[in-house]
Amino acid sequence: MNNISQKEVWFVVGSQELYGPETLLKVAEHSQNIAKGLEGSLHIPVKIVYKDVVKSPEQILNVCLEANSNKNCIGIIAWMHTFSPAKMWIGGLRILKKPLCHLHTQYNAEIPWATIDMDFMNLNQSAHGDREFGFMMSRMRKKRKVVVGHWEDDKVLKKLGIWTRVALGWDELQNLKVARIGDNMREVAVTEGDKVEAQIRFGVTVNGYDSSDITKHIDKISDKQINDLLAIYETSYNLTSSLKEGGAQRQSLIDAAKIELGLRAFLEEGGFGAFTDTFENLGAWKQLPGIATQRLMADGYGFGGEGDWKTAAMVRALKVMNIGLEGGTSFMEDYTYHFTPEKSYVLGSHMLEICPSIADGKPSCEVHPLGIGGKEDPARLVFNSPAGDAINVSLVDMGTRFRLIVNEVTAVKPVAELPKLPVARVLWDCKPNLDIAATAWILAGGAHHTVYSQAVTTEFMEDFADIAGIELLVIDNDTKIRNFKETLNANEAYYHLFQHGL
Repeated sequence: MNNISQKEVWFVVGSQELYGPETLLKVAEHSQNIAKGLEGSLHIPVKIVYKDVVKSPEQILNVCLEANSNKNCIGIIAWMHTFSPAKMWIGGLRILKKPLCHLHTQYNAEIPWATIDMDFMNLNQSAHGDREFGFMMSRMRKKRKVVVGHWEDDKVLKKLGIWTRVALGWDELQNLKVARIGDNMREVAVTEGDKVEAQIRFGVTVNGYDSSDITKHIDKISDKQINDLLAIYETSYNLTSSLKEGGAQRQSLIDAAKIELGLRAFLEEGGFGAFTDTFENLGAWKQLPGIATQRLMADGYGFGGEGDWKTAAMVRALKVMNIGLEGGTSFMEDYTYHFTPEKSYVLGSHMLEICPSIADGKPSCEVHPLGIGGKEDPARLVFNSPAGDAINVSLVDMGTRFRLIVNEVTAVKPVAELPKLPVARVLWDCKPNLDIAATAWILAGGAHHTVYSQAVTTEFMEDFADIAGIELLVIDNDTKIRNFKETLNANEAYYHLFQHGL
């Protein structure tokens, strides 16, 4: 479900007829070479498609219309090789719906001091051509990413790669279907939200289904399918002795396998990329899906617990963004704190559903009582997560707008063994510290559910917020509560004016 091989970013280069055919041939030659260079970069995971140099309002409008209607085009990288009068771009920019990255570069890296003449100057004008283009986008309030530097520079290619991955995630949301199995956990506020506005803003569709819709698929599962999946469990994870063939809890693992197979069949049949469930509406299911949800997330599905469709959608979007990168992405919850005078930490976990893409080593497959939901003891994967930098991301509905909140954290090795904790978990140190981070998070209205990623960084989320046109709040080493409050107040005014077109 993670095939991105057909996705494309178009490289669109601006100029004008004024320069004459000889110069324009050079512009096209240089542009094609840059496109090939971007295409060959290991940082950029999709095809880079060179489009002919645009030199008139009609050509610019046509390429933007074509991009809008092409399902494989996920965005445009634009560059002005020469001076391209920006009034020509108004019509195209006005109707462009795909993400836009402005690459401010030039073909040559260095000035050829001994040979530079006016012919060279006439050809290589991006230093001011891109500024003309930038003015028009700012004048039109057009959100975009700006990347500055030589196109062969690794730092530039990394930034383009990040934006491209975010464009992939955004493209995924445009067609994402989230199955809400059961409703919201009763009386919980933050997992609710305006699904209609979410579809308008992000493209994602969220609809409800009953557990019986999955039970129909569970009832069709064959013994061979179950045995084949049990064999995968046995080779992929360290099964406790009670779960091995003949063990006292073997039936729990069989029931978990049935749920996984039925749930997977339901998601595939419906074309869903993400789902939620809730322990208050399991119907005939014998147990809450633990290993089923964990393995589906590992395969790229988005998930949110207790009906949290916003987090489910964001898990899927970040899963797409981090295809091929080191580190994983998971549904997460701030569960409990470790307060000490020296250092305070957060233990992140959930009842069952933490993705093994963030596991440190081979997970253990175990069955334990859940203590909530009134069903049989569920099977789950238990593991620690490796140390390293990560982010926690929360998308919340503030009533008048969506807000994206990011906290940069550093995962650490647990300070002691956890022999009686039967769930997957991560221990992390919040930036700048737990006191400030939790205060800012609460002031911002951040949820208790998050997307935790060791592959995706704050820069990804900044690009995402720009593409989506939503508010972004970042909690990092530079966060100070007084300044954070001022940002919250300023954002209230900004987004009020923005909504009313003022």
